[in-house]
Amino acid sequence: MTCGSYCGRAFSCASACGPRPGRCCISAAPYRGISCYRGLTGGFGSRSICGGFRSGSCGRTFGYRSGGVCGPSPPCITSVSVNESLLTPLNLEIDPNAQCVKQEEKEQIKCLNSKFAAFIDKVRFLEQQNKLLETKWQFYQNRQCCESNLEPLFSGYIETLRREAECVEADSGRLAAELNHVQEVLEGYKKKYEEEVSLRATAENEFVVLKKDVDCAYLRKSDLEANVEALTQEIDFLRRLYEEEIRVLHSHISDTSVVVKMDNSRDLNMDCVIAEIKAQYDDIANRSRTEAESWYRSKCEEMKATVIRHGETLRRTKEEINELNRMIQRLTAEVENAKCQNTKLEAAVTQSEQQGEAALADARCKLAGLEEALQKAKQDMAWLVREYQEVMNSKLGLDIEIATYRRLLEGEEQRLCEGVGSVNVCVSSSRGGVVCGDLCASGSAPAVATNVCSAPCSGNVVANTACAPCGGCKSAIKGVKYIMETMKSDQESNNAAEEWNYMAMVMDHILLGVSMLVCIIGTLAVFAGWQTELNQ
Repeated sequence: MTCGSYCGRAFSCASACGPRPGRCCISAAPYRGISCYRGLTGGFGSRSICGGFRSGSCGRTFGYRSGGVCGPSPPCITSVSVNESLLTPLNLEIDPNAQCVKQEEKEQIKCLNSKFAAFIDKVRFLEQQNKLLETKWQFYQNRQCCESNLEPLFSGYIETLRREAECVEADSGRLAAELNHVQEVLEGYKKKYEEEVSLRATAENEFVVLKKDVDCAYLRKSDLEANVEALTQEIDFLRRLYEEEIRVLHSHISDTSVVVKMDNSRDLNMDCVIAEIKAQYDDIANRSRTEAESWYRSKCEEMKATVIRHGETLRRTKEEINELNRMIQRLTAEVENAKCQNTKLEAAVTQSEQQGEAALADARCKLAGLEEALQKAKQDMAWLVREYQEVMNSKLGLDIEIATYRRLLEGEEQRLCEGVGSVNVCVSSSRGGVVCGDLCASGSAPAVATNVCSAPCSGNVVANTACAPCGGCKSAIKGVKYIMETMKSDQESNNAAEEWNYMAMVMDHILLGVSMLVCIIGTLAVFAGWQTELNQ
């Protein structure tokens, strides 16, 4: 947290020789820094113990950069500059906007005070979060650490996705086979439909022929009826003719006057002769009547047989016509039903093709998404492993530096307790360093000089003792210890946050895979429903 004073002075340990007004830097804030200006009347900061120590953060690594001063720092002499504008005469005219400016300044001050209060609340919240993270870190440190190997999990997940992809490919082949089967069934229905159409045309042709035959039979029946009527009239005419002939014969017989010359010399029996002639005429009449009646009966029987035969033929023709009408109606209904079924099957085939194509496209998209997610998960895992290695390398280096600083500070405390003079420490490192110089203004003669070079990445520590122990040296050492502990807690917080982020990312990938699996199962269920509908 960096604070710039608004109207007062602040004490900073950037120089141990005297306070420095203007701003102070406290780098021991929890995890992240908060900057606020205008509103503090003073404060203490650990920007450096005695020589410009400051904290820096870059990327995911945490380190301390420093510039070293070995030995007492000389007093800072600054040149005096005169502002020429102060020599000009003052313009005492009253600005009409001065009140507005003052009001705006008051509002700005209020706003800044509100922001400062919010910053203070945020600092307190972050301190609480820091304590919570420290507690969690201690809890995880106390727990028995176990190495987690996620490679079997990812390999199992990859195998599951591969099996699902194979199942989808098998389903696509099965659906293609079913589509071919449906197309074959459709071709069979088309052939049956064409056969039914040809049968219908044949039946229509037969119906036309039968209709012609029926018309011919009806015409023959009409002719036969006309012949029957003509024959009946002829029979009546012949009967009347026969009766007229008989009447004429009777009239001739009754009205004929025969003059017979009688020969008295002969004994003739005229009664016998007349009876014989009458018998002959009666025989002729009976024979003619019998022949006429027999001929009439034969003609009548022949006409009745012809009528019965033609009636039977007409009845059979009518029955055949009715049967053909019923067959035509049945075939028409079957043709309409076949047309409806053909239309439904074509619509079902079209819908199945569309749904199959959509399902295959969706499955391909999901498979591509899963492959992309898998590739991304592999890349993220590799990146996380690389980041983890970098963090572990940084942690190893910082642990070595912290151990070196602790040994150095413990040695310095021991020397100070034994009566050694003030300490000037110069530490430089690629990842961090501490610079302490001019801890005591009135130091005595140097007694011990120590040079230490210990750092993982080209770091060195130089400690020079030059004066007797005093309160400033002890406070400086305590400040350095506090900074070391802060560095360790920040590093532990960063490691815990990295572990939490890694575990959250792994859980996100697992949930993504589960959701993809659920989507594929839903797609397979839809395919099964479509297959059931097609089978029905």
